[in-house]
Amino acid sequence: MNDIQNQRDHRRIEINKVGVKNIRYPITVLDKVKGIQHTVANVNMYVDLPHRFKGTHMSRFVEILNKYKGNIAIKNFSKILSEVKSKLRAKTAHLEVEFSYFIEKEAPVTRSKSLMEYVCRFTGSSNDKDDFYVGIVVPITTVCPCSKEISEFGAHNQRSVVTVNLRFKKFIWIEDIIRIVEECASCDLYSILKRPDEKFVTEKAYEKPMFVEDVVREVAKRLKKDRNITWFTVESENFESIHNHSAYAFVERNITE
Repeated sequence: MNDIQNQRDHRRIEINKVGVKNIRYPITVLDKVKGIQHTVANVNMYVDLPHRFKGTHMSRFVEILNKYKGNIAIKNFSKILSEVKSKLRAKTAHLEVEFSYFIEKEAPVTRSKSLMEYVCRFTGSSNDKDDFYVGIVVPITTVCPCSKEISEFGAHNQRSVVTVNLRFKKFIWIEDIIRIVEECASCDLYSILKRPDEKFVTEKAYEKPMFVEDVVREVAKRLKKDRNITWFTVESENFESIHNHSAYAFVERNITE
């Protein structure tokens, strides 16, 4: 049978990334409390394509993914990327894995248990050398310091989303990064709150007002102290409750800075 993908292309345009996107796939990730956690990921896999080839072999991406079923872990990213480059005869390879991670939390007063969802991303690429980083999205709540200062009654608050990306020397726990972010918020979020819990978190947030700038600075301050981390970005978006826009702040640092 003719291999159309291997036929010559005469437009002389290289493609930076070509591959498969949004593969829904079961994976297993490490859980600090329970050992492992089973979840479902969205997987993207790409390679570069030299100008002389008409197309890449899409099925080979899925074949490699199936080969590593149950082992799509941080420690195997380099191995998977190397195999992708070899099987598809590419110079560069990229692997992106996004998944929901669940942590059981207790409400602060009644101790009612519920699961909180956090979106996590493993992103790796291989060119002349390998690169890898972890991304974690943490929902929080913030109270506006300005509103508290100028208002006679209360202050406006909002839900916020903090996204942290990290490069590091050794293994890190997802839970540890989530804890850092939540401790830098006015208050963290819960899936279940009874009335005593709601009173507690409302008052806790009111006593710790945070601008979006405060949040990213506090998280960055904590991350800079960790010698295992070599690079990070922190971004926070407040979904404002009294404005028709979001407030946003972003920090990027190499740990040597």
